Amino acid sequence: MSQHEWIKEFPAAVTVCDAEGIIIEMNDKAAKTYEKGGGYALIGKNMHDCHADKETARNKVEQMLSTHEKNVYTIEKGGVKKMIFQSPWFKDGKYAGFVELSLEIPFEVPHFIRS
Repeated sequence: MSQHEWIKEFPAAVTVCDAEGIIIEMNDKAAKTYEKGGGYALIGKNMHDCHADKETARNKVEQMLSTHEKNVYTIEKGGVKKMIFQSPWFKDGKYAGFVELSLEIPFEVPHFIRS
């Protein structure tokens, strides 16, 4: 098994961009999720271009790329609730870009406090 083989069919969308916002990796779920935008053809494209018609999203991408801060939120679309987790990744201790995880979640999620 190659180093990243497990993620290809992982049931959450995983998209990775470099420090300039260029998409460098996607798994099958991400390609399917962004099929209307080009799917796997988005690899090599800039995240800004993916949000060209959405000023708020474009501004958020720009902010994340400049501040290197994570962004976490939930959305509902087409009767499906998702958690979006966007976090910087690092290579040899230096900022290298962002990873976006898009996970389908139930509308009601148990919450546990553990000691």
